[in-house]
Amino acid sequence: MMLVPRRNSFDLFDDFFKNDFGTKGNQNLMNTDIKETKDKYIIEMDLPGFSKENINISLNNGYLEISANVEKKEDNEEEKFVRRERFYGECSRNFYVGEEIKEDDIEAEFKNGILKIDIPKKEESEKESKTKQIKIK
Repeated sequence: MMLVPRRNSFDLFDDFFKNDFGTKGNQNLMNTDIKETKDKYIIEMDLPGFSKENINISLNNGYLEISANVEKKEDNEEEKFVRRERFYGECSRNFYVGEEIKEDDIEAEFKNGILKIDIPKKEESEKESKTKQIKIK
């Protein structure tokens, strides 16, 4: 199995060169590394400026969705921004993790602006056979 980002667009070439891989929001956020070891996948995602309480991770139909939001602070009328680059809003990423993982054993940790998710693989004995015999009538 391979972790594959979910595609939100039908234009394959534009998506390939933009490298957005299903990111909603600012394209510079949620930069992700995915590693594979013998017994698990490890996702490490940059989420600077976010707090743990504003990050949501869910698993739905084989897709791992990670979303995060930062609420905009009220502007002070006495201050005028000359330039504003800090992100406020919501962003999300989706990754197809399939069915060959131990859903109940997924663990996540958020430290120093980096979200780390460990996704254990099922052992060979736990994997269901994909072969199904069809009887001929």
